[in-house]
Amino acid sequence: MVTFFVVGLLVHIVFFVSIFDIYFTSPLVHGMTPQYVPLPPPAKRLVLFVADGLRADSFYKPHVNGSTRVPFLRNIIEKKGMWGISHTRVPTESRPGHVALIAGFYEDVSAVAKGWKENPVEFDSVFNESRHTWSWGSPDILPMFAKGATGDHVYTHSYPAVNEDFASTDASTLDTWVFDEVKAFFKYAKENETLLSRLHQDQNVFFLHLLGLDTNGHAHRPLSAEYMDNIGLVDAGIAEIVSIVEEFFGHDDSTAYIFTSDHGMTSWGSHGAGLPSETLTPLVAWGAGVQAAQRDISQHYEDDYMREWKLDTLKRVDVNQADIAPLMSSLIGVPIPLNSVGVLPLNYLNNTQRFKAESMYANSIQILEQFKVKMSQKKETTLSFLFTPFPPLTESAQQNFVRNARVLIDMGQFDKAIRLCEGTITQAMEGLTYYHTYDRYFLGASVVLGFVGWTSYVVLVILKTHASLRKPPGHRGLGRTFMSLGLATTIFLMIQCSPWMYYIYCLLPIPVWYCVFKEFGTFADLISSIPSLPLSKCFGYFVLVSLGIELLVLSFFYRAMLSVGLIVLAGWPIVSGLTEKSKVTTNQTLSWILSCLCLALFPLMPVVGREPNVTLKSHTSTQERSSDFFLPGCVLCVCMATVALCAYVLTSTHSSLQRKEGLPLVNQIISWSTLISSFVVPLLSSTRLFHRLLSILLSLVSTFLLLSTGCEALFPPVLSCLMFVWINIEQEALQSKGLCLFKTLQLSSTDFSDSIDITKIRQLRLDDIRRSYFFVFFIIMAFFGTGNIASINSFDPASVYCFLTVFNPFIMGALMMWKVLIPFVIVMCTFESIQHFFFLVQDYGSWLDIGTSLVIALVIVLRLPVKPVREMCLFFFVGVCCSISHYVIVMSMTIFLMVLSVFTHILTSKRILVGRRMKMHFR
Repeated sequence: MVTFFVVGLLVHIVFFVSIFDIYFTSPLVHGMTPQYVPLPPPAKRLVLFVADGLRADSFYKPHVNGSTRVPFLRNIIEKKGMWGISHTRVPTESRPGHVALIAGFYEDVSAVAKGWKENPVEFDSVFNESRHTWSWGSPDILPMFAKGATGDHVYTHSYPAVNEDFASTDASTLDTWVFDEVKAFFKYAKENETLLSRLHQDQNVFFLHLLGLDTNGHAHRPLSAEYMDNIGLVDAGIAEIVSIVEEFFGHDDSTAYIFTSDHGMTSWGSHGAGLPSETLTPLVAWGAGVQAAQRDISQHYEDDYMREWKLDTLKRVDVNQADIAPLMSSLIGVPIPLNSVGVLPLNYLNNTQRFKAESMYANSIQILEQFKVKMSQKKETTLSFLFTPFPPLTESAQQNFVRNARVLIDMGQFDKAIRLCEGTITQAMEGLTYYHTYDRYFLGASVVLGFVGWTSYVVLVILKTHASLRKPPGHRGLGRTFMSLGLATTIFLMIQCSPWMYYIYCLLPIPVWYCVFKEFGTFADLISSIPSLPLSKCFGYFVLVSLGIELLVLSFFYRAMLSVGLIVLAGWPIVSGLTEKSKVTTNQTLSWILSCLCLALFPLMPVVGREPNVTLKSHTSTQERSSDFFLPGCVLCVCMATVALCAYVLTSTHSSLQRKEGLPLVNQIISWSTLISSFVVPLLSSTRLFHRLLSILLSLVSTFLLLSTGCEALFPPVLSCLMFVWINIEQEALQSKGLCLFKTLQLSSTDFSDSIDITKIRQLRLDDIRRSYFFVFFIIMAFFGTGNIASINSFDPASVYCFLTVFNPFIMGALMMWKVLIPFVIVMCTFESIQHFFFLVQDYGSWLDIGTSLVIALVIVLRLPVKPVREMCLFFFVGVCCSISHYVIVMSMTIFLMVLSVFTHILTSKRILVGRRMKMHFR
């Protein structure tokens, strides 16, 4: 059994990791040649302002009286420069946003997961191509561009990381620090001849990263006075810096300026998803080489922003975020970053048509170079007769483009040359995607084959173990056949120089399917018993289970379906007749119905976007203290006191933050102590079933309470109440059917530490379908009830303010992850209790129970994998994009369940005994 568990865990880990190799590999390639424009650039230097976390509407929208909070930049928009919206891509986080702005490509999710402060992959950038770059701002952003640069020409000036405190009195001081440092830098440069000489060279970049808005947005929300005042401070600071720069360089009209943001922010202070408030950011450009403001009343956009912002008479030019990198390169005359996929926005340039055509030609060649390298790499690792080139851009088509574009430019037909380059860029982008996903279907088919094989094997194991079916005879030649197949697959992969992970994905199905074919006779034994079964009844159960599974599938797309499921489950004791056939009391039935209906409210609430409600959370702790269950001894006092103390800490912390007094040190110590003790305190309590479960609940609720920001604090108590009722009803159901070996067994006397024979074989019954389905349903409910791992991407640090307020993505992410897992632990501990009954039942059954073992096996053992098989086939062969994230969720949940089963077993059955000698041991 242990071997089977370990193998199953490893197989599911492989399936989970496969999604990253199939969908989230790095798009970067190396070996391209930089492309230069053979004309002098319009600007000698560039100043880039990035206001981290600035929403487009907060920046552009004027006051009700018509005045604006950004008078300097508003004047630039109306008279001196061009403006528009920069459309970002998800994930709307700081690192991928800055990479898109400065390097011109959209970083993949796996790179974001590998690190925020380091370079998971090497890439080129405008800073690297520049002669010198001086940057000021956050220590989380600046180092990745300095470390990624060749040489030592990128200089960074950062404040200490502890300054990024969401509980600070005024986060706008981060921006003030940047402005003061820049002013001091230019003042010092006047006295330093070496620095002065460098500053007067061309192709220099000055980067000002302004983090105050993002910090204030998280701490006080984007509609707060702090956030709005910070926008005004940024505008005033930019005006002062522009004045200093112009004066320093003698108003030589050779400086270009760009102001933008890396991402926006929701009204509740989070970002990471794809809402318009997160993906729409401002873009303002002015100075040398930039087109001046233009009047245009004929332009048409689907949105109504221009009229709302009172900019409907000014020409608006929207861009994709990655397009800003080639714009900056064109302005100062450096090669476009080698990995850039941005397209030069010509409407921002104030230059000749020849310059625009040459710049667009360099842009197209730069992207075409990436296409060539990508094609060459794939061609080298694919057998010639299997390689299929991208049809629109064959080698001859590429040569024709280079020749025709060059001829058009030399003949002065610049508009035609530009259109030709734009068309080639579109084709090259499609070709990059084509070769980047070239092996996707091959790998997908291998993973699906392995997954289906593993599913079939598990079904066979269950049938053999629990259905009393005979063991089929072995096949002598089967092993040699599969060994030959494995050898042929290995040779094929070696010839193609495939990555080592390809060997795992392609070879895994072979031993799995060998085990399946070796036991295939089990199915024949089951089929032979079909004539003796009541087929109509079996078919009815199968249809019922199928509908239930379909409801679970829909819940991954529509959370409200969980509410529908809970409403249906509320009638289970009545519909099944448990109230009449067993000792299930009216109070237990009413408790089940009421708990189901209360829990059904949570999927109808939003996952994110809730404002903190300290009063609600404090009331939750009061409800938890009034539990009807009795836990004797000092552990009860400790648990109850902890819950009450956490309610006070929560209220005190939020009050302190609202007064801008920071996070009290005592509150922080109590919060971390509560988190750590929640893993130990349950082990000090009695191992009696309800005693141990209640101690676990109180410990987990204390931590969950500290991590809550609103009504989700009620979720664990309501879920726990339902779990307690479920345990009672299941125990009564077993005893009423005469299945329990101890007819007078009481839950109050059940002990987790009692020895049970887990190797005992018993035949599965129809009730096992229901129990396993309930378990799967409650696990999914625990995951989607108030939030899920995907919602962590919508970064909102409010949940962890009781623990820390200084930005630390890894610790904050770990705390949010544990918050997501707490409901899992509650359900897993409940199922651990119910499993206790599984080994206290008789081991005989009817042919009906044996005949339905196939259905039971599909549900009870595979649990969650039933859905991924269906979804994997969809997104691999039909291309349903949204199912990728759900597959990741399902695989994560499956792995978590396997690991949590061990954790919850320890949490429920082990006990720390502290004797007179203070020795600690497990009983």
